[in-house]
Amino acid sequence: MNRPVSYPEAFAENYERWAADMTDDVPFYVDLAKDADGPVVELAVGTGRVAIPVAQAIGRAVVGIDSSPAMLAQAEAAGGDLLDLRLADMRAFELEESAALVYCPYRALLHLASWADRRVLFERVASNLTPGGRFAWNAFAFDHSIAHRLDGQRQLEPVPHTLRYAVGDGRIDIVLDSGETSSLWWATRNEWLGLIDVAGLEVEALYGWFDRRPFGDESREFVWVTRKPA
Repeated sequence: MNRPVSYPEAFAENYERWAADMTDDVPFYVDLAKDADGPVVELAVGTGRVAIPVAQAIGRAVVGIDSSPAMLAQAEAAGGDLLDLRLADMRAFELEESAALVYCPYRALLHLASWADRRVLFERVASNLTPGGRFAWNAFAFDHSIAHRLDGQRQLEPVPHTLRYAVGDGRIDIVLDSGETSSLWWATRNEWLGLIDVAGLEVEALYGWFDRRPFGDESREFVWVTRKPA
């Protein structure tokens, strides 16, 4: 593993405000969990925003992995017995029982800085899935026009911050006024397909949004569902 997951503790305080505009993902991941005949795991569980309704829907605890003590403290306060919370780097988690579903919402895989780090993560997921188990996640598709419009712009919502795009590195820096920075490294469709392939997973579906619309040239969100061969 190289650099740590890029999500400083300073961002945990206002996570719910950062995620307020992302609500369509919850029913999507709930539906996947309802089909899972076995343990369900959320990577980068954060405050439990997705994991809590998933656990409520399936009637059993969701294993939540996160490297942020501040985020896990919020999840514990909100979810209680609905969550089996574990402090761990998602590239190094280990389960006692193989999972039927592992999912990673809200573009959290983009906080991993390199393709090599993501390969470690994908291989870790594959090794912890049951045969036929699923791995699902979502991530934005990079749009140069959005980058041109937002680069260097200070924004007040959800908290004062500035976006800075390093196109050569495939990176977006979210810089708080205090100087604390969280970075995301975007990936292309072919890069995701390469990760799926090296981990020995198979593509079940690629959607352009959580309503399961087909992914096309105008799509700005990857919503992937993969499966470990039976």
